[in-house]
Formats: sequence, C-alpha cells, structure tokens
Amino acid sequence: MLSRRNIRVKVMQTLYSVEAMETTKPGEPDKIFHTKIEDTHELLSYLATYLTQVALYAESYAIRKANKHLPTESDRSVNTKIAGNTILWEILGNASFKKSQEKFKTLYLFEKEQIRKSFLKLLDTPEYKEYISIEARDRKSEKGILEFILENLMLSDADFLSDGEEKLIQWTDDMDAAIVQLKIALDKPSAVDFLEPLSEDKMAFGLNLLHTVTEKNEYCLELIKPKLRNWDVERIALLDMILMKMGVCELLYFETIPTKVTLNEYIDIAKEYSTEKSGHFINGILDNIHKELEAKDKIHKKNFNKTLK
Repeated sequence: MLSRRNIRVKVMQTLYSVEAMETTKPGEPDKIFHTKIEDTHELLSYLATYLTQVALYAESYAIRKANKHLPTESDRSVNTKIAGNTILWEILGNASFKKSQEKFKTLYLFEKEQIRKSFLKLLDTPEYKEYISIEARDRKSEKGILEFILENLMLSDADFLSDGEEKLIQWTDDMDAAIVQLKIALDKPSAVDFLEPLSEDKMAFGLNLLHTVTEKNEYCLELIKPKLRNWDVERIALLDMILMKMGVCELLYFETIPTKVTLNEYIDIAKEYSTEKSGHFINGILDNIHKELEAKDKIHKKNFNKTLK
C-alpha cells in the first residue's frame, strides 16, 4: 500500500519525533516508526467506515420518515436500495475491516449528523436518483454509486476534509495511499486486507534507513557541515537537516537505490514538508556531497534495470 516515498516520509517523521525527546528508550524509534505505518491503516479504516455509514443511513432515513406524525405516501416508501448494496455488504463482511474498526474505533470518530448531511446531499444528486430508479442490481452500478459517494460527498467536500484533518494527523501524508487501497476494496472487497502489513523488503528499507541515519549521525554531520558555508548549523531547519542526513545515508549505504532517485526524492519531500526554499537548499547541499563522494570513489551502486523508488 505504501510507496518508498511514503516510507521515507515516515522515517523522517520518526526521526523528527525522536529529536524532540529529551531521552529515548532502546527500541523507541522502531515503535514510533511502526505506529506511523499503522496510521495509514487507520485512515483507510476511517474512509471506508464513513463511506459504508453513508450508504447504510438510507435505512435510518426511511424509518424516521415512516415514523413522522403524519407521514405521506412518499414518507412511507423511501427507497433503501443502497443500504443493501452488494459491494457494501462484502466490505462490511471483510474480517480485516471489522478488526480495523475495532482497533482504531473508527465508528466513533464522527458524529451521526455528519453522516446524515452527506446522505441528504446524496439524495438530491442525479446519480443517486438514477441508481435507485433501477430495481435490478449489477456489479458496475453497485460499485459506481459507492465511488460517487467517495469522490463527490467525501473527497470533494470541504467540511468532510477539514473535519478529517482535525481528527487524523496523517490525513495529508497518507491520503493518496489510502484512497488507492479503498478503490481496490471497492473492486475486490473481500480480497483487501485493511490491516495489510508492509512487505518484508519495504519494512527492511524503512528500518534500515532509520537505523543507519541514527548510527551514522556524526559522520553525516561531518560531511554536511563543510558544505553549509555561511549557514549557521543551529539555525538550519531541523527537518532540512534530517532530510540531508537521510539523503547522505542513501547515497552511501543503499547500493540498490540509484543516486538520481535519492536526490530527486529528498528534493521533492523537502518542497512538500519543509520551508519554501528547502528544496533548492537541500538540492545544492546533497549534490555537492554527492560529487565529493563520487570523486573519492565512496559511492558504489549496483546496476539494476528496474530502479527502486
């Protein structure tokens, strides 16, 4: 589910958290890193739970309408087709989805009023009206209406997005990965593992990067400091320093990752997560260090046809 860039970001966040601690217990960085990985599972569970609850609300809506003091004929005949959506129920029956809801308490992360408002917006859309107008069920339309809710009533809704950002710290970092996985779940609901662990190679990459930066901290500083020229080391943004150390470690100790990939990744991460000028700054420092290490024959990379990103 997570790309190597996602993993780099989680290593960066872990190192930042460790830097903020006065003391660090043995194994603490690894625990923080594993928690960062689980954050993606929590976001996936949150999105899937909200989506399913909006669809299921059709039943509650129908009951409330029918129980009005003076219900009309239309109140008594609210269409609840979406509450029986076949893909919806396959997701609800997915054992890993149930476990993720229990683990992260995602059913308690939003108010029922939020769900009600989203469902009422759905009622007025042409897409929903077309969906309930057809009595038969087919895989394409069942999936289509759930995708419509995801794209138009969740990911395009300012209230939903701002509320999610407030509740989940990983909202921005992990959203793309979680959306990809949720769309896979809509395609193959019973096959998706909502608590899918990282593959062995990706977990090894993340932990190796974390440990290497920690163990080689002083050596990285020896390489970085001379390149700073008039910059005061103490005044450089902590995040920029962490990213430079990570970049140096990849250049020196990760022989299967091409130097170009390393340089591009840390420039892009700096632009996204640090200051406005960080990308240019880190590019200059890492490029300078790279040239120096190349001249001293200290960088040795394996030549693979398929680069690791």
